[in-house]
Amino acid sequence: QRRVRGQQGKRCGTVLSSRSSNYLHNEDESRFVSSSDVSTGPGVDSYYEYLLKQWAQSNFKATRYKDAYIEAIDGIASQLMVKVKTRGRPINVLGHRLYNVTVTTELHHLSCFLPATLALGYYYGLPRSHLTLAEEIMQTCYFLYESQPTGLSPEQAVFRFDGLSVSQTENHLRPETVESLFVLWRVTHNPIYREWGWNIFQAFERVSRTCYGYSAVQDVTDVHTALLDKMESFYLAETLKYFYLLFEDDENVYNFDEMVLNTEAHPLPIMKDYSGYY
Repeated sequence: QRRVRGQQGKRCGTVLSSRSSNYLHNEDESRFVSSSDVSTGPGVDSYYEYLLKQWAQSNFKATRYKDAYIEAIDGIASQLMVKVKTRGRPINVLGHRLYNVTVTTELHHLSCFLPATLALGYYYGLPRSHLTLAEEIMQTCYFLYESQPTGLSPEQAVFRFDGLSVSQTENHLRPETVESLFVLWRVTHNPIYREWGWNIFQAFERVSRTCYGYSAVQDVTDVHTALLDKMESFYLAETLKYFYLLFEDDENVYNFDEMVLNTEAHPLPIMKDYSGYY
């Protein structure tokens, strides 16, 4: 864990290295080192999610998790968000901070979990600004899908003024965007989130479906892409589960006031009799 400071030295929030190999520099001393790469992507995404959900699961008693979460979101909003115009379209990109100075406009699909977390936090009583940020990042994550000929998101891309530069062309059937569409639909009931979800579902059906299941895609920029002959277990455990919840009208199937979903979409009860650490 590290703290990012602004140009005047003001603490702007708590964030983690996105490179898991940089968490512990020396195993014998078990000392943390600062990283040159800070993001919400691979190797760190679940940390932010669990800060919020540990608070919720404690029946909102363990406020130290809430406080750490709010501090982290403040840091993300002030230090990692970049406004760009891609082909004249305003885009709010959740980027990477390099060397504590430069913020890139590169977005990894794993970071698209964050709108779900932000919207859930708003549902639990956190500031309206969290929902606004969720909606902005959600638009950016959906742009990853709608901008590609296949209708599927690349694993990673860079937002530029002249368009999207795809740095990792694969699609691994990941759940993060669908998860965020589900939570935003449930919190706002804005029909656009179901519309976007349906478009993504149809793209999976059109491009990824095989006679035996669904396959990861080699190149989302090519409508004649080859398939990778691999279906990760999270497609069934998470992606399709979130599609189901997105289009299920009975909100008691998953009640935000009774349970939370962990990062693998397994439901865990909110402990009404919580008496652990605060």
